[in-house]
Amino acid sequence: MPHDATVPDAEFWDARYAQSDRVWSGRPNSALVREAGDLAPGRALDLGCGEGADAIWLAGRGWEVTAVDISAVALGRASAHAAASGAADRINWQRHDLGRSFPAGTFALVTAHFLHSPGATMPRADILRRAAAAVAPGGVLLIVGHAGTPDWEPGSEAPLPTPEEVVAALALPDGEWDLLRCEEHPSFRTGHDGTPDPRTDNTVKLRRRTA
Repeated sequence: MPHDATVPDAEFWDARYAQSDRVWSGRPNSALVREAGDLAPGRALDLGCGEGADAIWLAGRGWEVTAVDISAVALGRASAHAAASGAADRINWQRHDLGRSFPAGTFALVTAHFLHSPGATMPRADILRRAAAAVAPGGVLLIVGHAGTPDWEPGSEAPLPTPEEVVAALALPDGEWDLLRCEEHPSFRTGHDGTPDPRTDNTVKLRRRTA
């Protein structure tokens, strides 16, 4: 069914997470593991952290993580998972509607994995530009998105830009960034129940120059 545009995003996502004890697999996104596995730990910002698997993985590798989501239900679940993993002291959970508020500070790594929401009202491009502004010199911006309709909303009107469109919308100043990856690729995730979930995703990875 089409998304009811009268339902605020926070309400939609709280209801979505409340439908089951676990929505996602509990494993970090494969693109994060691939693209950030060799980075030296520092301060990281995880936008749209959901149930916390990416933040917990980063914290387990020594990162100090600020993890953000719009859903209080998701953040409560993520905090519980972090406590069980022993990583709780390296993660700062924050609730933000990123179209209205944004975490303070700069970070060596800013990630946004599948930062989509049903309907067409979430200002994703504006949020990602703020994400780029939060990257410290020498740091990395990693954006991973769906290239096809997300399974959480078959009738979703959420825009799903190509990686080239993501880069263009960032409107980054000339000479300040290096584009390390800009591509679509197959993704072979499995759900929390072990069911295969093949699809196509895209990845944009940029590094901010130090001078």
